[in-house]
Amino acid sequence: MTRLPIADRREVRQAAARLLRGERRALAAVLVLTALSAVSGLVGPYLLGKIVGGVEAGTLTLSTVDQLALGVLGAAVVHLLLVRYSALRAARLGERFLASLREEAVTRTLALPARVVDRLSTGDLMSRVTSDVGTVGQALRDSVPEVLAGATHLLVVFVAVFWLDPVLGLVSLAGMPFVVWVVRWYLARARDAYLAESEANGDVAEMSAAVGEGSRTIETYGLRARMLAAADGTIARSYRARLRTLALRNVLFPVTTFVNTLPAVLVLLVGGFFYAADGVRIEVVVTAVLWVWRLVEPMDRILFWVEFLQRGGASFARIEGIGAHVEPAPAVREPDGDRIEVSGVHYSYVDGHEVLHGVDLVVQPGERLAIVGVSGAGKSTLGRLIAGVDRPGEGSVLVGGVPVADLAAAGEQRIVLVTQEHHVFIGTVRENLAMAAPDAPDDRLLEALQTVGAAWFEELPEGLDTLLGAGGVELDPAQAQQLALARVEVADPHTLVLDEATSSLDPATARHAERAIAAVRERRTVIAIAHRLQTARDADRIAVVDAGRVVELGSHDDLVARDGTYATLWRSWHGN
Repeated sequence: MTRLPIADRREVRQAAARLLRGERRALAAVLVLTALSAVSGLVGPYLLGKIVGGVEAGTLTLSTVDQLALGVLGAAVVHLLLVRYSALRAARLGERFLASLREEAVTRTLALPARVVDRLSTGDLMSRVTSDVGTVGQALRDSVPEVLAGATHLLVVFVAVFWLDPVLGLVSLAGMPFVVWVVRWYLARARDAYLAESEANGDVAEMSAAVGEGSRTIETYGLRARMLAAADGTIARSYRARLRTLALRNVLFPVTTFVNTLPAVLVLLVGGFFYAADGVRIEVVVTAVLWVWRLVEPMDRILFWVEFLQRGGASFARIEGIGAHVEPAPAVREPDGDRIEVSGVHYSYVDGHEVLHGVDLVVQPGERLAIVGVSGAGKSTLGRLIAGVDRPGEGSVLVGGVPVADLAAAGEQRIVLVTQEHHVFIGTVRENLAMAAPDAPDDRLLEALQTVGAAWFEELPEGLDTLLGAGGVELDPAQAQQLALARVEVADPHTLVLDEATSSLDPATARHAERAIAAVRERRTVIAIAHRLQTARDADRIAVVDAGRVVELGSHDDLVARDGTYATLWRSWHGN
């Protein structure tokens, strides 16, 4: 098993900038609203300072104090409204960021080459698209808006204190060297620590999945003790990784707690000293202390979320690493016809262990070709390459002179692979079908269902709008297979690659599925990977694959007459 790579800091910065560029206007609106809320929050303390100064000097009348008090109340209401609205806009912005990230993560995961997926650690990929996306989602939804708002508040307050009195402004910066030191110390260690924690969580997920799926095998072969030891080791590594991140937080937060109170105390002491020496008015000291005290909340907010941003940054690097193996969709020309040519194809799932060795094959439009051979000969692998699911290591697989994999990457459904694995997505019947052709009208969807003989559709309560899957109508295996085949009919490919699409169904269900497949096969080129030779007998030609090579090619009668590999398989199939 291998793990997907992790994006470096430069790639993470570029990805973050890409997300921000997509929401420039919304981000600017959030920053403006946050700045206005910060400024409005300074008005109340400023007016309170005026009240204290006027009372101390004896220059204020009762009506003036009432007016200033009403100003404080009004400023508080305006501040509350601006904070509420800016928080709402920030939350919406974070949700849009999260939606973009989720869509990109799903797109990249689905675009991973099959060769890469086959070698991946299940836990590594699963943890990236679940827990890592969730962590980054919280960072985008909560951390980024909170940090932006906190930083804007800090800037506004510092500027205001400097405007009020430059000396007190310098004093208000007394805690910043401590902040800079502890944040630099923390950031230098946090990325690696959180990456290690995420990797350890992936290992735990991998171990849990392996034990759950293979529990019967573990018990049968007496591997319980060995698996428990392996699980203990995996959990211990996860525990140590979490302790490391906890140790970092135990340094960050105590220092920041100290820093939060230091500026207000120093401004009060220095301001009091200057006031005693008649160097500053009392209202300036009061206003400065109240303003500096307003630094505590945004500073707390920033330093609290900095820790989560580091966790989110590590998860973001893991999510960006999903796309390392994904090549951009190539620009492809229109194929010149639908002739399929397989030339000198070599393929291996693991380097150094080839599954296919120099395969050559030509399939004419409208032909019925069967691919047969013993288990493990490479039949299904060849079918996947013809369908464009993966690219050959050497050689080419072309349709109309264009690489099939390029067409598949560009979203062209010229060749479709139909296997025994089918899936009903949670959504309506229309959504399940239209994913093959998003612009397909309802008439086309209904015609596809009729073509595959999906009589059960007539009994659905809301027709195409009926919800399927969890929380909706549950389809049995035959119905699910018909839905999958109707999806193929909607895609309208020229060529079908059938890899024993009914082999896992019971006989009664298989008969319904085979009738649906027969309807979908009409007017199309069909390449059938036949594990049952009775299926191959009716094909125009039969390709016999043995040890990763096409060793025989011809009609059923011709191959039986040759008395070669196919004839041996045929006699074995009939018990002779």
